[in-house]
Amino acid sequence: MLSGFLVLRKPAGFTSHDAVAKLRGILKMRRIGHAGTLDPMAEGVLVILLGVATRASEYASGAEKEYVAGFQLGVVTDTQDSTGKVLERRPVTAARPDVERAALRFLGQSEQLPPMYSAVQVGGVRLYDLARQGIEIERKSRGITVSQLELLPAQAGDGPDCYRIRVRCSKGAYIRTLCHDIGQALGCGACMTALTRTRSGDFTLDDAMTFDEIAAAVQAGRIERLVRPADGLFMDLPAVTVNAEGEKRAVNGAHLTRRHLQMGAVPPEGELCRVYAPNGAFLLLGESRQLDKGGLAVFCRKYFTVKEDHA
Repeated sequence: MLSGFLVLRKPAGFTSHDAVAKLRGILKMRRIGHAGTLDPMAEGVLVILLGVATRASEYASGAEKEYVAGFQLGVVTDTQDSTGKVLERRPVTAARPDVERAALRFLGQSEQLPPMYSAVQVGGVRLYDLARQGIEIERKSRGITVSQLELLPAQAGDGPDCYRIRVRCSKGAYIRTLCHDIGQALGCGACMTALTRTRSGDFTLDDAMTFDEIAAAVQAGRIERLVRPADGLFMDLPAVTVNAEGEKRAVNGAHLTRRHLQMGAVPPEGELCRVYAPNGAFLLLGESRQLDKGGLAVFCRKYFTVKEDHA
């Protein structure tokens, strides 16, 4: 069975779940997941997890993302994008410099209120399930970080009051809500009209393959060579290599002290790290924590592991 990950160029019109279902048919395997959900109207980079790597979703989904989004001023919808029901149409008096100033207000750390049409759970119920019943409930805002934000030049074919932004942001940021909030700041409202995820972590559109390209690779017997190893999801984390004793402890979920390491050092408290066997095989993610008796150690329980493949 394949184990690792692929980078898919998800087309618009597919939910992330739809994309996984289609790949199950192409790859003829059931154990497939994804990291970082994309809305149906969005296209672009979606990291697909295969085999044991599906257990990495919790950690791989946290990577910073980059998007290019289109939005139209003067239109407010119930979904905050152009697929929803139009609630209001307002006159637009803002010029391009006004839009740029309003957009740049959201650069840095801020609080964002998740939209009702979202997969956020409140009391075990998805918000979009409530929204489809016409129910709106109080939601808690959550902190997001927009590390880069740029108003892009106009393109031929852009309609009146239509703009595009490039955004690099943290996990959990809703780009359609950002577009909506820019419109609110301008006093005319806005809705998102298009969205492309151009980057997820270290992976860009240049790395992404279409369904047809993946199917062709399967047909040609090349798919194993295209599947990336699971540790490629975590290359921004520090790495340690264990000795023989440390390998036995790691695969059994025990903690690792400095004497169990062949290479590398225990990272600062609270940081995750990649743990490798003496032969270079990736074993798992560990977290540095304080021991009761003092000193730091890498704890190997409850974190992503490839133990099934390593055994």
